[in-house]
Amino acid sequence: MSALSDVARIAQVSKATASRALSGNGYVSAETRDRVVAAAATIGYVVSSNASSLVTGRTRNVGVVIPHINRWYFGDVLEGIESALIAAGYDLTLYRLSSDAAERRRVFEYFLVRKRVDAVIAVGIELTPHEVGLLGGLAKPIVGIGGPIQGIPTLSIDDVAAAALVTEHLISLGHTSIMHFGGDQQSEMDFRVHSQRLAGFRQAMDAAGLASGDDTFRATELSMPGGYELALSVLADPRTRPTAIVAGSDEVAIGTIVAARQLGIHVPAQLSVVGIDGHELAPMFGLTTLAQDPGAQGASAVEQVMAELDGESAAVRAWTPYPVRLEVRSSTTAPLTA
Repeated sequence: MSALSDVARIAQVSKATASRALSGNGYVSAETRDRVVAAAATIGYVVSSNASSLVTGRTRNVGVVIPHINRWYFGDVLEGIESALIAAGYDLTLYRLSSDAAERRRVFEYFLVRKRVDAVIAVGIELTPHEVGLLGGLAKPIVGIGGPIQGIPTLSIDDVAAAALVTEHLISLGHTSIMHFGGDQQSEMDFRVHSQRLAGFRQAMDAAGLASGDDTFRATELSMPGGYELALSVLADPRTRPTAIVAGSDEVAIGTIVAARQLGIHVPAQLSVVGIDGHELAPMFGLTTLAQDPGAQGASAVEQVMAELDGESAAVRAWTPYPVRLEVRSSTTAPLTA
C-alpha cells in the first residue's frame, strides 16, 4: 500500500509538508500543493479521512436534512449543495424526512446529534425550537433553506412578494379577470408556502382594486398533473373563464398550459399564464415565471457553512431573502378586451 512517505519522496518535500498539502490543514504554497497532489495521484495515495479528522478535528462531512429528493425544487437545491461541497472537498450525508413523527425524532435526536458531521443544512424543513436546541448543542454551523427559523441563519425567496410581483405583471398588461391556482390551504408545506403565495396574489389584486375573494382561488396539488386537472375543470366554461392565471408553481402553470391547449384555448391570446420557481421546463413552454434558482440557493448555503467553518461568525442569525428575477416569455400578453 502506498504511504505518505512515498508521496513526500516523489514530491521532494518533507512528510509533514505532504500531510499539510493533502489535508488542507496549514499553509503550503500552491506550487508545492500541486506537486504533492500530482505525486499522490501517481501512486494512488488517498488521505485517510479518519486520520485527517484526528489532526484537524473535522470529518469533512456535512449533514443535509431534506423532505423530498424526487421533486424538482428539492432535487435542484441538493445538486447545488453537492456540487459546492465536492468543490470544497467535503462529503455529504443525506437524511430524508418523511411525515412519520417517530422517524423525524430519530433523525434529530440520534443521527444528527451522534453522527460525526462538521455542519448541518436543513432544506425546506421548519425546525421546531426543540430541534433547533438539539442542533445548537452540536456547536457546529447550521444553515436553513426555505424560510425563517428562529436562531438559525436561513435563506429563501419572499413568497408573498414573489406572488405579488407575477400578479402585478398580469395587471400591468391590462388583465382584470385573474385567478390563482395554488396549493391547498389545508395541506400546507413547511413555511406556509401555499398561504403566502395566495396572500401575495390577493395583496396585488387588492392594491389594484380588483376582486380577490374565494371565487378567484382554486386549490390543487403543486404538480403538473394537479395544474392540468384543475385547469380542465375551470377553463372548460367560457362564461366564467378568467383571462389570466397566476399559478402557485411552474409545474401547475405548465399543467395549465397543456390543459388549455387540449381545450383549444390559445395561450397567450385567450389566456395568459404565469408561474413561480424558474423550472427547467419553463423555456420549453414559453412560460413567464419568477425564477428563484434553487441550485444557487444550495451553493449559497454551503458558502455560508464554509465561511463559519473558517472562523467567520454568521453576520445575522436570521432570514435572508434570496433574489429572484422575472423572466417574461410568450405565455403572457394583454387580454383581447384590453
